[in-house]
Amino acid sequence: MAEEAQPTDPRPMPGEPLSLDLLNTRWNNGGSPRDLLDSLDGLALWLTLNGFADRAPADQVTLDALVLTRAAIARLVDGDRSPEARAALNEVLAHGSVRRTLRADGPHAHPETDGPAWLPAWSAAEDLLRLLAEAPDRIRSCAHPNCVLYFYDTSKNGTRRWHSMATCGNRAKASRHYERTKTD
Repeated sequence: MAEEAQPTDPRPMPGEPLSLDLLNTRWNNGGSPRDLLDSLDGLALWLTLNGFADRAPADQVTLDALVLTRAAIARLVDGDRSPEARAALNEVLAHGSVRRTLRADGPHAHPETDGPAWLPAWSAAEDLLRLLAEAPDRIRSCAHPNCVLYFYDTSKNGTRRWHSMATCGNRAKASRHYERTKTD
């Protein structure tokens, strides 16, 4: 029996922590906004890429929960520390909890949610809490003014500015070079 091939992710920046990966379901493609969560097919792909395909349905309830969670995470990551922004994330977190047990192989944490449709959304919200507890200053948006992507800065000195040096970083350097040479 042949192994199934992993589906192709159309996004320019997969592989970030789950909460930021959810934010990165929106991106610009040559100036054209894209949204992976604009259809149930896109939802199914995101669920597959993040290990939820067999644990959450690719239906409208799951999609609505993820879009709601994405908006709540975006507000907080973009610096909104209002009670309303925190309440929006807490509303998502209220749909689940972590059940801890001790097994023969050691401690185990198992997420329990109101239903399978909430598991991906709750997991993304929980992941944001983890990032905020570890190093909130390492959660960044790309410095390029036309980029809407986010990343968790794992660089040694913590000074990463671009989601990708090959794309946005290079564009910024080229733009600065053009401005310098244009005025000479």
